[in-house]
Amino acid sequence: MSFNIALSGIQAINEQLEAVSNNIANAGTFGFKSSRANFASVYAGDQANGVEVASLTQNIGQNGSLQNTGRGLDAAIQGRGFFTSRDAQGVMQYTRVGIFSANKEGNLVDAAGRNVQGYGPTVGGVLGVMGDIKVPTGQIAAKASTGVTFVGNMSADWKVPTTATLNPADSSSYNMVKQSVVYDSLGNQHTVSQYFVKAATPANTVTVHYAFDGAAPIAGTSTLTFDTNGQLPATSSKSASMTVPAPGAAALAFVVDYAGSTQFAGEATTTTNRSDGYASGSFVGVELAEDGSVVAKYSNEQQQVVGTLAIATFPDEGSLISTSDTSWAANNGSGAPLYSTPGVGLAGKLSKGTLEGSNVDITSELVGLMTSQRNYQANSKVITTENQMMQALMQAL
Repeated sequence: MSFNIALSGIQAINEQLEAVSNNIANAGTFGFKSSRANFASVYAGDQANGVEVASLTQNIGQNGSLQNTGRGLDAAIQGRGFFTSRDAQGVMQYTRVGIFSANKEGNLVDAAGRNVQGYGPTVGGVLGVMGDIKVPTGQIAAKASTGVTFVGNMSADWKVPTTATLNPADSSSYNMVKQSVVYDSLGNQHTVSQYFVKAATPANTVTVHYAFDGAAPIAGTSTLTFDTNGQLPATSSKSASMTVPAPGAAALAFVVDYAGSTQFAGEATTTTNRSDGYASGSFVGVELAEDGSVVAKYSNEQQQVVGTLAIATFPDEGSLISTSDTSWAANNGSGAPLYSTPGVGLAGKLSKGTLEGSNVDITSELVGLMTSQRNYQANSKVITTENQMMQALMQAL
């Protein structure tokens, strides 16, 4: 009987060594969670039958340390949750390894090449349907400008120009000129020149003349009348609408908005001068945002949110089944996954440009390895002693 008891001890220790050796082997594996073999005594009635490994406990609740990578498509979860991917068989896999990329089909994939799951672009504050995240890797179409925002200080120290009629070639006929860039329906770039002229009457008034692509000024002008505090009153005009031809493209209609501009003494300054249009652009890359958004970037400096990563949490994460590629699969014990976005509900926040390291404590594992070795030797000694006693008994007979 003692032989069988000692043999059960050796078998249990072998299983424990498998867990310890797997922990040590994966001490440098991103997103790996250590496991522990739990021994339990075995009895047949009141008769001792040795020991067995009753269960393996995964240390999923303890996060590994964050390692900075600086890569735009690396991410770690700070807290609970798993990234979600769909494998080739359509089975959902869950991982803590946030190494992503866009494949040739335009899908966002994880380090194992599985399609990352997430939500489509937000529409009206509502997340889209959960599924594969598609990254447009082609060109983004041009957008014609519909507005120019110009905010600046039109100095109260300006004098009325000595030349009464505006002449773009004569700087004495205006106080300031600024160029704004706009785009037509084909993405062609055009320049709108704004000539600011201090008016003699009424007081605190600036007239703005416009020229398109260096041509002669157009007929329409804007009149900006400031109050005695240097502000544009709520009742005064703050914008100018214009439509100009664009060769080969649709006529360009846009509004120049001066809301927020001032007339204070001192230097004339410009704080904002931008339009809402852009030329066409080619895909140059994709990166993650802190809120889990997947952002496609284009050569025209435009960005487009194409989806948001889905984070899965479980009622009992410790019951998840470990699979290859540092992943887990759900089962009845773990409960059904609850999907959300980073930082929402039970899901942890996202840390972009970092990866979660293994949570293996290598020192503890080595100590456990030495303890297992001593236990193995002790059980082997029991078997050796039992064998010697049996030999002595046989010789005596």
